[in-house]
Amino acid sequence: MSSSARGAKVRYAYRLRMSATAKALLLAEWDRCRWVWNQCVAASDAAHRTSITTGVKLECGPAQLDKLLTGWRAEHQWLSDGSSVAQQQTIRDFGRARTKALSDRKDKRLSPRQRRGLPKFKSKHRAAPSLNYTLRGFVLDGRVIRLAGGIVVRPLWSRELPAAPSSIRVYRDALDRWWCSFVVTRPDTELLPTTGQSIGIDWGVVDLAVTTSANHDLEHPQHGRAAAARLTRYQRMMARRKPARGAVPSRGYKAAKRAAAKQHAHVAAQRVDTGRKWAKSIVTDFDQIAVENFRPKFLARSRTARKAADGAIAATKRGLIEQADKHGRDLVLVDPKYTTTDCSSCGARAKHLLPLSKRIYRCDYCGNVAPRDKNSASVIRNRAGFVPAGVDGIRPERSPSGQAA
Repeated sequence: MSSSARGAKVRYAYRLRMSATAKALLLAEWDRCRWVWNQCVAASDAAHRTSITTGVKLECGPAQLDKLLTGWRAEHQWLSDGSSVAQQQTIRDFGRARTKALSDRKDKRLSPRQRRGLPKFKSKHRAAPSLNYTLRGFVLDGRVIRLAGGIVVRPLWSRELPAAPSSIRVYRDALDRWWCSFVVTRPDTELLPTTGQSIGIDWGVVDLAVTTSANHDLEHPQHGRAAAARLTRYQRMMARRKPARGAVPSRGYKAAKRAAAKQHAHVAAQRVDTGRKWAKSIVTDFDQIAVENFRPKFLARSRTARKAADGAIAATKRGLIEQADKHGRDLVLVDPKYTTTDCSSCGARAKHLLPLSKRIYRCDYCGNVAPRDKNSASVIRNRAGFVPAGVDGIRPERSPSGQAA
């Protein structure tokens, strides 16, 4: 089955072209929403301290914060001049962030580094503007968007929206570029011609993706490594021009910071483009796709952390899942456990761990010899059940007594 359900919500993002007036109005709106966020943080901290002191748990969710927002808007005229929709959505964002942080605290499986911290105050000079509007807060008027408060922006329509949007997010990136993203219902499946072919995909670090097909392996693009020299230069410029604490940054510091941000954005776009093009070639040539359900978080603590991050395995896998769902391909996520030690020919499992330096897999039972990653890709495809003739390459499940089920 495909990975995502039909009728799910997806985002369509577009670059914005705005006048100086619209930009000033958006920044003023962001100042109000940032003030609301900071008030929510203060109210949540106060409720937590009161709960500890009195022993009575006080709720500080969106319902309570909405009541406080009504009082804040009545007390401050400058706040009531802004859009209530954007301010209410700020409270919703705060509530989701707080709920996620509290849930992570209770999850014993997560390490402290994996847990999301509680929401913090947003600084005027460091927090990037981001505004959310529901249907009550925006109108699509031809080729322009009219936001609450009389703000008019014009997207660069690189593609048409597949359906009427239910909400919009307007935000600014590190390069001072403004964007908008619409939430719409996933469009109908764009079916591709059937090929009758299947493929298994194993993720790696030396090669980003190794497949059972000789023509569809994805070599490590190394976009970050190619841009490392330029990025290092800009970061050194920032270090030399870094302002003293509390001082206003110089124009030279801002120029170096913008150059570094531009380099980061360029590398990120290269990674996304490479992953999407490869994913499109996979779904075009294969009807059935077996993918290792690899979670590369542990690589961040390994010696290969830099290269793994440069490869963007998670983003590439996500792009493949999206493409398979978009074109109606049968994609199966396979548990990566023992895919390295199992033999793709007879299903026997190696009695010892295989070090990363050992790149050739040799089966002690049937004598099968294959490249390590190619063997893993075949095991993944066999486990997905896409190759009936490869059923012998699936290790049988064991009962508690140790006998084959």
